[in-house]
Amino acid sequence: MAGKIKNPAVVCALSLLCCALWGSAFPCIKLGYAWLDIEGTGSQILFAGYRFFLSGVFTFLIGCIAEKRLLTMKRSSVWHIFRQGILQTTVQYVCFYIGLAYTTGTKGSIINASQGFVAIIAAHFMLKSEKMTWKKAAGCILGLAGVVAVNLAPGGMGSGFTLQGEGMILICTVVYGISMVLLKMISDEESPMTITAWQTLMGGALLIVIGVLMGGRVDGFTPKSAALLIYMALLSTVAFSVWTILMKYNPVGKVAVYTFTIPIFGAVLSGIILGENMFELKNLIALVLVSAGIIIVNKPEAQN
Repeated sequence: MAGKIKNPAVVCALSLLCCALWGSAFPCIKLGYAWLDIEGTGSQILFAGYRFFLSGVFTFLIGCIAEKRLLTMKRSSVWHIFRQGILQTTVQYVCFYIGLAYTTGTKGSIINASQGFVAIIAAHFMLKSEKMTWKKAAGCILGLAGVVAVNLAPGGMGSGFTLQGEGMILICTVVYGISMVLLKMISDEESPMTITAWQTLMGGALLIVIGVLMGGRVDGFTPKSAALLIYMALLSTVAFSVWTILMKYNPVGKVAVYTFTIPIFGAVLSGIILGENMFELKNLIALVLVSAGIIIVNKPEAQN
């Protein structure tokens, strides 16, 4: 299995699958807010908590069936996986939702999409085997340029920098970028399904607690909105599980660079699902820039 997961074509296909699933969450979240009349940060965080806790339940059940055992953790792994849940799920989404309430969607998307760059920089300092190279730097710059392009809109950048707005998005981005490297570091401690199930369960439960403490409410589910929540939970189950496997067998940089495609998938899928205009020159430019960045990062080293 390890050999197949390291194959560049397989890494590309699976990474793009994960990013497409995460990209589909953007229009789904908007639909969820509308269908359930969700307003306010507390209710948004509670909605995210329901999604991720349910995702953890799905991952746990699927993992038990796939591995033909109960997905238990070694005592030595409990803190590492709990820390992963706090960073990768709880802190990321609390900071993201609070930050978006105080900044523009454009600035939030651009700052948040730089998580791949943060992961590659963090890997340089945290993993001896993954040093920064000119290819990684160039690829990340092109990828970030693509994210800027897809978010270009008159007045979209707003003005100024505030701690509760751009600052919270920046914290979210740095924390999640570092969590990618930490995921790589603990990937040999437990199976990918075990890590994914428990970190999502723990992170989702904390989101629910925080949402409730902030006075959030999510009720009035209909068959349509319940089906949407189940889809969002399942997309997280698949994406996080596959991403964990990719991180286990591949260098952080070669996987993290694909996260620049998430805003592009989000824009395209929003066009399909929400009827927004996706046939714009800026989307094509963004796709070209991000693709060029991915190609540069994954280009094999020249043989001497």
